[in-house]
Amino acid sequence: MNKGTFLVAGLLVQLSPEPGVCKNPMFAGCFMVVTEPKSFGAQGYVQALGEKGKPGGQAFYRASWEEMELCLGGMVAWGVQ
Repeated sequence: MNKGTFLVAGLLVQLSPEPGVCKNPMFAGCFMVVTEPKSFGAQGYVQALGEKGKPGGQAFYRASWEEMELCLGGMVAWGVQ
């Protein structure tokens, strides 16, 4: 994503699934809800999977511009297989 991209709270981004791009590989390919635009990119959360029939919480993450792409019009940035 370009550094000049306009981000606001509530936007949906996808974290890169490409090896070595997402600094935390456990988040690679996940969708992140932006909670706060930052000079380095964005802070946001990924909804965590629950267990034993209970919902999970939110896993917060700070993504750099290089790690994410904006999801426009309900389309994914990367198809993960």
